[in-house]
Amino acid sequence: MSPTDPASRIQLLGRDNGAGLSRDLALLADALRNAGAHATPNGLPHRGRLAEWATRLRLATGAPRYDLNLMLERIRPEFARAARRNVLVPNPEYFRPRDRHALRCIDEVWAKTRHAVPLFESLGVRTRYVGFTSPDRLDPQVPRRHAFFHGPGRSNNKGTAALLKLWASHPHWPVLTVAWRRRHVDLDRLPANVRLLRDHVDDEAYLRLQNEHRFHLCPSQTEGYGHYLAEAMSCGAVVVTLDAEPMNELVTSERGVLVPAHPVGTQDLATLYGFRSDDMAHAIERCVAMTEAEAASLGAAARAWYEDEAQAFSMRLRENLLWRG
Repeated sequence: MSPTDPASRIQLLGRDNGAGLSRDLALLADALRNAGAHATPNGLPHRGRLAEWATRLRLATGAPRYDLNLMLERIRPEFARAARRNVLVPNPEYFRPRDRHALRCIDEVWAKTRHAVPLFESLGVRTRYVGFTSPDRLDPQVPRRHAFFHGPGRSNNKGTAALLKLWASHPHWPVLTVAWRRRHVDLDRLPANVRLLRDHVDDEAYLRLQNEHRFHLCPSQTEGYGHYLAEAMSCGAVVVTLDAEPMNELVTSERGVLVPAHPVGTQDLATLYGFRSDDMAHAIERCVAMTEAEAASLGAAARAWYEDEAQAFSMRLRENLLWRG
């Protein structure tokens, strides 16, 4: 293989959790194939000592089968011998102490956000920004309403509880539709202007929810990348999020609405952020009063960013695949 040939045999390693990691495996596999590489996704179960030992034993002899291992979120050192290079695509908020101890088997980190680059450089590992992408969720046939949507899925770090409490104190606000499938969460009595969907919503119905709501509330405490922000932007929605890293990499004041943020804690390598009720209320009031022309302009800028970033991600990915020996 010459120095300018892409690493063509790639093994994707990540936990097949039926949620975000499974989606990332599929997205990255498609992107790699589009870059001319042969990508083999390997969806893994929960880690177990016996399975790790068996994998190490199986790979202890013989030449590497792959040019490159791409490990999503967590480091799996038992697979390191399967490839000539090992690269981690991490989420800082899930970079556990066990992963830090295993960094010695990683040749390079590919960061989804610019915010993550110095976090991993500080650990002494070569790190480059590659970015990421999300599924294109735009359906121009769905009529747009001047209404609010919040779709945290099963996550508990999207500011959902604080939003529900805020909406309860503003009964004059329009209806907020919330798709939150997290179980075992005690909620106060819902206000009349909140519609809470706690059961599974099929993809067709969820696509309609994403497209029919002009405003998407996404006050994440942190993000590894920010799929629910990027998907909303792909719809041309006006995204309201926190003015903190890495959320403000995706959403700026030119293509969304930013809410002042303050640190409230940490999760592994990530800083967690929160918002003050008055600041979020001000952002909501701005959206309620926003003209159709301003909303359409912000949404168009968000859509343009999504398209540009998807193309740039593909280019950066191919550049990073160039074999470096």
